[in-house]
Amino acid sequence: MFSTTDFRRGLKIEIDKTPYEIVEFLHFKPGKGGAMVRTKLRNLLTGRITDNTFRSGEKVKKPDMETRMMQFLYRDAESYVFMDMTTYEQVEVSGDQTGGKGGYLQDGHEIKVLLYNGRFMDMDLPAAVVLEVAETDPGVKGDTVSGATKPARLSTGLTVTVPLFVDVGDRIKVDTRSAEYIGRE
Repeated sequence: MFSTTDFRRGLKIEIDKTPYEIVEFLHFKPGKGGAMVRTKLRNLLTGRITDNTFRSGEKVKKPDMETRMMQFLYRDAESYVFMDMTTYEQVEVSGDQTGGKGGYLQDGHEIKVLLYNGRFMDMDLPAAVVLEVAETDPGVKGDTVSGATKPARLSTGLTVTVPLFVDVGDRIKVDTRSAEYIGRE
């Protein structure tokens, strides 16, 4: 159990058998009565943000969440297959459940996976990944306008905007938080 004194950004709590993450919180004392804590909570199942107010000292449940290291094996037609590194059990995750993070996964990479009651919830990607450019328009020699960009499809299917000098076969570094080009590898 967590008390309102334990609240901080990123803390995961459970209310009515639903996991939430604290996005913002504020302790305040109204003119009358006891202190209270206003929070903004993100539902980990749906992603919705809700406001909730707790009395100071109120207790909330700790969700049954755990983090495991898993290896990404391959992408199927509509799902991603991971292998638990301790039990060697394979877990199939739909593309919707990855929350758009599937485009950064390469076969064989190990990542941290968040599980809630044994079910896949989320994955922790590194800040940047190196991916190969599979398809892009060729750069024209002499076209060196500063800041000019073009779209490029990467080996994982993700499309990012890259500078004109990037060609097919180049390995580039991509920011996983913003899907932006960082540089060539």
